[in-house]
Amino acid sequence: MKTQKTILLVINPIAGGTDKKPIIDAFKKNVSQNNDESIVYETTGKNDKKAIQNLIAEKRPDRILISGGDGTIREVADAIKNESLKIGLLPSGSANGLATNFDIPDSLEQQLEIALGDHYIEMDLLEIDGYTCLHIADLGVNAQLIENYENSEIRGKLGYLIQAFPTLINNDFPFEVEIECNEETCTEEGVLVAIANANKFGTGAKINPTGKMNDGYFEVLVFKNFSIKGILETFYDDAHLDPDFVKVFKCKEVTIRSKKSIAFQIDGEFIGEKQLIKAKMTNSKLTIAIPKSFSAN
Repeated sequence: MKTQKTILLVINPIAGGTDKKPIIDAFKKNVSQNNDESIVYETTGKNDKKAIQNLIAEKRPDRILISGGDGTIREVADAIKNESLKIGLLPSGSANGLATNFDIPDSLEQQLEIALGDHYIEMDLLEIDGYTCLHIADLGVNAQLIENYENSEIRGKLGYLIQAFPTLINNDFPFEVEIECNEETCTEEGVLVAIANANKFGTGAKINPTGKMNDGYFEVLVFKNFSIKGILETFYDDAHLDPDFVKVFKCKEVTIRSKKSIAFQIDGEFIGEKQLIKAKMTNSKLTIAIPKSFSAN
């Protein structure tokens, strides 16, 4: 019988533009203190999915810890779809929306304690145009910001901030979309259309206050304008969005059409400009270690 556990750390060395050595050292120290085996895989951006799958087949880890942003987590989730593996989060990316939703603390020591702990959520997974989506995908101004950020040379939160102002000023929003869900079709106009499994962006803005990540549904949210009041209200703990600011659809499947190509992102990764998007809830779940204080309700 195997008594020693094997813990795999998948780490994105360039995520967030920070040195990852302290994370690797703390991970190895923590795992060795439990007399378990630690393995570290650093992503390269080339064939990582296959490399992770091969490593899992060879080493049969008991748990996978992920250090990076939402994109890194999504990549690992895609690689382990057919595995019954628990994962833990050590957020270190420029966008850490999933960790923000689970109230993962900033302290690395606390992150490791949670990631190696025994409190979990069975999180829903979406599929959007063949991509796995964990957190939030969207059309419009936020995706445009992410595209501009990816094309800039400055990483981290500063990079996002620098790109925010020109993105808000230099755009041709709002745009019109046709939304088909729940056997109904309607036309809406907005500056951002989100497909949300989660409640918040990585900034902490609660764009989907009533959404749950384990209820088998996702929400489509059409933000109608650049309302300063509406945007500020998303940062309140008891956020309640004004229907004049946002319209919400709850569904298991949706088709979104636009007459013009609109910037589109999934989990913080710019995908391209789209006129047609199809999203659906899958039967897959991702088992994620979360703080004991977190409530999914």
